[in-house]
Amino acid sequence: MTAVSAALAVTIGRGPAGTVAVAAAVLAGQLTIGWTNDYLDRGRDAAVGRRDKPLTRGDITPATVRGAAIVAAVAVVPLSLLSGVIAAALHLMAVASGLTYDRWLKSTAVSVLPFVVSFGLLPAFVVAGLPGHPAPPAWVVAAGALLGAAAHFANVLPDLDDDARTGVRGLPHRLGAMPSRIVTVVLLTAACLTLGFAPPGPVRPGQVIGVVAALIVGVSGLVIGRRPGSRAAFYAVMVAAAIDVALLLAAGHDVPAVVG
Repeated sequence: MTAVSAALAVTIGRGPAGTVAVAAAVLAGQLTIGWTNDYLDRGRDAAVGRRDKPLTRGDITPATVRGAAIVAAVAVVPLSLLSGVIAAALHLMAVASGLTYDRWLKSTAVSVLPFVVSFGLLPAFVVAGLPGHPAPPAWVVAAGALLGAAAHFANVLPDLDDDARTGVRGLPHRLGAMPSRIVTVVLLTAACLTLGFAPPGPVRPGQVIGVVAALIVGVSGLVIGRRPGSRAAFYAVMVAAAIDVALLLAAGHDVPAVVG
């Protein structure tokens, strides 16, 4: 997500300093959410033998992870403010939304909501850091929200059985594996079409190629990800998101077109 956000910053003309500011803030936010999640889930991860988790393997202590999460949470505030007060407020809301998933919403029927909010606010944060702090176009926010929702379903798919054993019942768990795969494909398709064809101006061949490539990657990941424990679907959704941002960069939209 840090790389994708930085690429979007380049796309809309944030410049070198602005791009670094975006990357630093998003990285701190991602670390805050990720480390908090690992700390809170350490008991569940141990119960199901998640050997991909350093805490479960005993490579690091819970106190260290908790301390690192606090440091990252403190750092995200000044790093976000490098983009201005309005942009910082949007990014801090995105981080707070992610933390609500870690702490409260993961096991509820609205587990997808923090992903919709956080991923939708992320491009808004990048755009709001431009001079004048413009409001982002609705299609950028919508595409981010759709990608976030797709990422949630794709990320949960390999853990459905383990989560069920530890009492986690988010929206994908309630729908089941096959319906969740279908929802992921629908969300990813909607996001790709939005990013490919919603920007102003005539549709270029590169946009069509980008949309097709992103969909191929995403659907392929979902097919490969049917293997037990595979996270191919989640990684494929992230690659598809990167392709979509690269599509905007290659399309050569100027800043006025992107922000309004």
